[in-house]
Amino acid sequence: MQEFLPQFIQQLFNGLSLGAIYALIAIGYTMVYGIIGMINFAHGEIYMIGGYVGLVTLSAIGVNSGVPVPITILCMVLIAVAVTAVYGYSVERIAYRPVRGGPRLVALITAIGMSIFLQNWVAIGQGSRDMAVPSLIPGALQFTVGASDFTVTVTYARLLIITVVFFLMVGLTFYIKNSKMGRASRACSQDMHMANLLGIDTNKVISFTFILGAMLAAVGGVLIALTIGKLNPFIGFIAGIKAFTAAVLGGIGSIPGAILGGFLLGVAETMAAAYLSSQYKDIVAFGLLIFILLFRPSGLLGKPEVEKV
Repeated sequence: MQEFLPQFIQQLFNGLSLGAIYALIAIGYTMVYGIIGMINFAHGEIYMIGGYVGLVTLSAIGVNSGVPVPITILCMVLIAVAVTAVYGYSVERIAYRPVRGGPRLVALITAIGMSIFLQNWVAIGQGSRDMAVPSLIPGALQFTVGASDFTVTVTYARLLIITVVFFLMVGLTFYIKNSKMGRASRACSQDMHMANLLGIDTNKVISFTFILGAMLAAVGGVLIALTIGKLNPFIGFIAGIKAFTAAVLGGIGSIPGAILGGFLLGVAETMAAAYLSSQYKDIVAFGLLIFILLFRPSGLLGKPEVEKV
């Protein structure tokens, strides 16, 4: 019994770091849905592209170049954010804007097609095999709990993920609440037509939403690549589905809900892998989603949608 608490703390930390990545990606899903009512299923591929851009940047700088590690990581993140912002804007202009006024099924098929295109685009350019990412953040904090012999290991890489995501969440919340674009985004999410009549450039707001979501996903891609140590063109699909699950779990359209859903899903997966089997982690994650939707279809923090007549 004395081993349970330290092992639980270890898995909780691992789950929080994984959930932080899910939350970053889920925010992109929930912002797009909250404004235009569509699901950007190509968003997971933007996350994957961010990881690849970070790796290319690292290769250009060189692991043994003598550049301090914090500056190297900062360059990886900034360049990945800049490149994926272009991708996010392009996805909105090419795959969504032409079909925005049409049936939602058309937009859904377009999004899936864009997802497959981006997967193969990266696979052709970088190869479909796994690519190793050098570890820039070695080491960990280690401590024991009580009289237990189990050592809790808090790696610096996962600690960096939680810290960066925390500050990004705080910054995003402040920006959405206080900036001019943030207020415009909230107006569009409430009533797109009325916002347009009041002089808000709704096309600009929608493009901004895609760009901001892509930038956040890129940060997650770089951080997870440095933590796990490998990349392939198909990691975005699995991560995207999980992040979409987190967004629905928390309440699609709610940014706090996306954050909460991401952390809950990450912790649930990690606990299932630790105390049941790694083969059951997806079953537990999606089972949790089904359970929530059965008893609260709008998600944990979502509000029931009221149709205007």
